[in-house]
Amino acid sequence: MEVSKPSVCYAVGTLREGGFLTTDEKHYLHLTELGQNVAEKIYERHCFFTKHFISIGVDPETAEADAYRIEHDISAETYEQLKESITKE
Repeated sequence: MEVSKPSVCYAVGTLREGGFLTTDEKHYLHLTELGQNVAEKIYERHCFFTKHFISIGVDPETAEADAYRIEHDISAETYEQLKESITKE
């Protein structure tokens, strides 16, 4: 995945401190209920954007990459309004 070990350790530490995951004695990662909920919301956004970008003619690979960038940064309010306006059409 071309990610350095220090980057992974930092990310895991941040997620653990935020209450999104735990690690067991074998260092396996486990999402907490909060982590699972957040992951599901982000995945929903990803699928939504990917699907709609492809439907307007964006190459699937580009659609995936763009959805990845947007899914984390868009506010909940804007996402919900956008989703509502698109599903009304």
